[in-house]
Amino acid sequence: MQVIFKNFEELSTKELYEILKARAEIFVVEQNCVYQDLDDIDYRSLHIYYESEGSITAYLRAFIKDEETHTVQMGRVLTLEHGKGLGGKLLKDGIEIIEKRMKAEKIFIEAQCYATGFYERFGFRICSDEFLEDGIPHVQMELRLV
Repeated sequence: MQVIFKNFEELSTKELYEILKARAEIFVVEQNCVYQDLDDIDYRSLHIYYESEGSITAYLRAFIKDEETHTVQMGRVLTLEHGKGLGGKLLKDGIEIIEKRMKAEKIFIEAQCYATGFYERFGFRICSDEFLEDGIPHVQMELRLV
């Protein structure tokens, strides 16, 4: 399975539909959380994903958070095929792509608290106290690349 990465303008209508469908399946339906996923950040994001038979199997997006510090924010991280190591593969590939293509020196995420151990395995460190986002406990984490 090969990682795909595209800017918003490069996505086909079908790719965009499949991305939005996957995000709704995980963040709205599976997590039972009503929130506005379409936040206009997609327009300036790099969309990194895997697909199988035309459907998204894993996805994340990345966008410039701070140009001066070369900080990129990663978010909307999801996998639809659980227990197959796809999340780790996506994160590893995503970090490499973000570092090279976006010239990132630091990656910032707002992680759901239950997932912090997953991100820590890739070098992310917690850098905030716990906070609620859409009723779900989160923390800020960062990965220094330089």
